[in-house]
Order: sequence, then C-alpha cells, then structure tokens
Amino acid sequence: MTLVVFDMDGTLLNASSEVTPFTAETLARLRSAGIAYTVATGRTLQAALGPLKSFHFELPHILKNGAMIWCPNQQNYSHSHLLTQHEVYHVLAAMTLQEITPFVFTLEGGSHHAVYHGPLKNEAENRLAQLFEDERHLPLEAISAMPDTAHVINVSGMGPRAHIETVIDSIADEARLVAYTGTAIQSEGLSWMDIHHSSGSKGNGINTLRREHGYDRVVVFGDGDNDLSMFAVADEAYATANADDEVKAEATAVIGHHNEDGVAHFLWERFGL
Repeated sequence: MTLVVFDMDGTLLNASSEVTPFTAETLARLRSAGIAYTVATGRTLQAALGPLKSFHFELPHILKNGAMIWCPNQQNYSHSHLLTQHEVYHVLAAMTLQEITPFVFTLEGGSHHAVYHGPLKNEAENRLAQLFEDERHLPLEAISAMPDTAHVINVSGMGPRAHIETVIDSIADEARLVAYTGTAIQSEGLSWMDIHHSSGSKGNGINTLRREHGYDRVVVFGDGDNDLSMFAVADEAYATANADDEVKAEATAVIGHHNEDGVAHFLWERFGL
C-alpha cells in the first residue's frame, strides 16, 4: 500500500491557505484509486482542521512537525512528544534577551489547548496573536498565567533573523530540543522560529504510520527545512518550485509551484489519475 503525505503551507495549500477546486478534485481521484493520503504539518490541530475540512482527511494527522499525531476517527492524540516547562525555561529566557516574544503552545489535561505569551512588542506580534486567537481559535493568555501542570508542545516566536539565529544557536547542543526557522515577513526582515521535542519530527511521525498501518511505500511533498526529516524516510520525496534550496537538493524531483496546483498536477501524472 502507498501513503501520500502532504506538507500544508507552501505545498498542498495555495497562498490563501486554501485547497483549490483542482486540488480537491485530485484528492477525490486519489480516494477513488484507493490511494491513502494525510498531512504532516507544523500547524496545530485547530489550524490544520479548517483548511482540510470536507476533503476527507480521515487518516491520522502528523501535527506540530511530528510532536503530535491526531486520530480523527477516535478524536484523540495517539502519540505525543511533549516538554516540561523546566525543559524550555532557558529558551524563554534566551528569547527575552533577544527581544523576541515567546508564544508557548500547551496541552493541558490531555485535550485542552492554549497559547501563553509574553508582552507583545510590535504590530507584527499583535497580528500573530490575533491570528492564533481569531483564525485558529486558540485561547491566548499571559505567560504568567500558565499553570504548572501544562505540558509544552512547542515554543514559537518571530523577530529579526540574527536574533532568531542567536536563540537557535543557544540550543544547538541539546539533544531533546530541535528548532526550525524560515522567513515570516520578508518586507520587514522578520523570521519565524519553532522549537519543540527533538523526537517529534515529521519523519518519525511517518515511520509511526508506516509501522502501525502497514504502508510499504511513502510519497511525500514539502517545501521547508521541517520537511527534510520526512524526505529522509520516504521512498519518493518531491519539493515544490517555491521550496528552499536545501529541500530541493534532497528531493527526488522538483515539481510545480504551490500557488499553481503543483502538487495536484504532479499527482495526476504520477498515479495516472
């Protein structure tokens, strides 16, 4: 059996974070052909479910770059790689020193999601907070209100590239932590950063699904450095035209742009849809 795994932003979704009608038709063709598919994304559950609604993503979702695996049928997490607040305390301190506001994503009581953050310093951070609260339906609270029992899914932030890199360099030798980064707002010279448990990679998530569901072939699509771990474990790995150069270098081939239905057009050719 073959499993197709999509990254979402910059890959399956267009620039408006939507599944286009042509991509929707392609997914329907995959289902008719008996080809299984799912997502491996850096998004939280709430952020992933909106764009995927109505497109029959029924298999487990690999979320937060592999830190969580969500099972739609059971409506629960089958796997998670969470951090204690003690394990990320120094990350929060490093971000504060670099004047980057931390956004701490938590899981409490096994099902309750929340985001705790420091003081918002600029308009870009205010927009980010608004995105989490309004579009992704995550409750935001001051970091001082984070309960001791909360487990950390990930810590995110946005700031000048040099400041982001300083924080990432500070955890380079820590085996339990991994960091990803990329461009957030190019016109303002801002980058994003996401830090979580090192065992929570997309590659590990895919290996879990392969083992538990018996897939003998995995085909993946991605565009960013957080996709490299799944490229490493896949039988075929395709980078979109908009992908980072390091991702293209590791790909089986480079396909069309995410804003031009590149993944969907390739799937028609690859599987004879």
